[in-house]
Amino acid sequence: MLFSGALTRFGWGPRGEDTLPFVPTRSELSEQITAPDAARFAQVGSTADGLIALRQQRKDKLQGDPLVKPLFQAEVATQLDALLLTNQPFRERLAWFWFTHFTVSLRQGGTRGIVGAYMREAIRPHITGKFSDLLLAVMRHPAMLMYLDNSSSIGPNSPAGLKRHRGLNENLARECLELHTLSPAGGYTQNDVTQFAAILTGWGVDMQAQQPGFSFHAKAHEPGPKTLMGKTFPDGEEGGLQALHFLGTHPATYRHIATQMVQHFIADTPDPADVTFVANVLHDTEGDLATASLALLDVPSKGNGGSKFRTPMDFAVAVMRALSLGQAETPSAPDDPRSAAHTLFGGFAFLGQPLWTAPLPNGWSDRAADWSAPADMMARADWAWRIAAHVKTGNPLDIAHHALGNTLRKPTIEAIKHAGARQDALTLLFTSPEFQRR
Repeated sequence: MLFSGALTRFGWGPRGEDTLPFVPTRSELSEQITAPDAARFAQVGSTADGLIALRQQRKDKLQGDPLVKPLFQAEVATQLDALLLTNQPFRERLAWFWFTHFTVSLRQGGTRGIVGAYMREAIRPHITGKFSDLLLAVMRHPAMLMYLDNSSSIGPNSPAGLKRHRGLNENLARECLELHTLSPAGGYTQNDVTQFAAILTGWGVDMQAQQPGFSFHAKAHEPGPKTLMGKTFPDGEEGGLQALHFLGTHPATYRHIATQMVQHFIADTPDPADVTFVANVLHDTEGDLATASLALLDVPSKGNGGSKFRTPMDFAVAVMRALSLGQAETPSAPDDPRSAAHTLFGGFAFLGQPLWTAPLPNGWSDRAADWSAPADMMARADWAWRIAAHVKTGNPLDIAHHALGNTLRKPTIEAIKHAGARQDALTLLFTSPEFQRR
């Protein structure tokens, strides 16, 4: 038996029609990530489609994203529907966890038309595979290359650099070392950042190709071998491939991502024994993420540090799943402001965590201190009250028991029983202390 609340800690909260127990067995959670991804995404295109739309907008000098906006709206509709309806909530949480780890944001880089494809093409296929494969898929995806502007990074001694008098942009290299792989605890230096940036010169996006996408621009690549963390890598694209595999399988990387996983799933302040446990699993399996994810169920602390505080995204999804909002039979239309996906999208923004819009490359925080200010709690109450107004079916006490299981407290039950109206009862449920945690 797993620790209490495993269904919410490792998922997004139960839907009204869910049959999984509130404390599922290890095998039930394992099945969610070992079975093929059941999510299906309707009416969305590829990364190339998004880049073609962006290219045409730029060519025709169109204002207001008229070609990119429909692509983005379609991604929002189908991906948030999947979040609301998933019967693999552990897998779905892993997908969004790894998106945050490898954050791409709409705030820069012109990624609006491809950020959804980035999630579907670079993140989701690799969340239960090898970390090194996930890292490579991310680093070669146009969304990451555009977000961190690697196309502007040109080897000073390359033909393009000598002709245009341009130099390195270290953004991608620095964030990869600091956030995605080693972390500062890995002991890299500024010279390592510079050398890695030189290794990655030429990694960019060909916007003029018939099917635009990743391209290695040899004339922009800094010639000659480079040394990163004491290891020498060859010239050309192959040097980048080897360097990423080196970083993706480095012991410091395993410890860093183990820390991130434990912090997200177990406790804001990770128990060192838990981190070591997951890091050892990563090391022993050469970075197998499925095995490491399941190892979270067996960490020495067993989650005794308490449950995790729900971020705005967690909270909004949990509310809408508890109310069984969204229906597989009637998918959200991209341009329907009354659809479940649109409501959830608006909820993220209202609560302070707009979708795919993290302010910095380190992504959104999932620590309680960053989301539990009085104003944050008032916003949750306001949004929950408005959502509850539109739900006319289901007994609030039944919804409470199904959503919170054995974590539902007697004071919350009594408050719901004595609420003046159904809308008030649901609001009391969603603003209860126990509903704020997973």
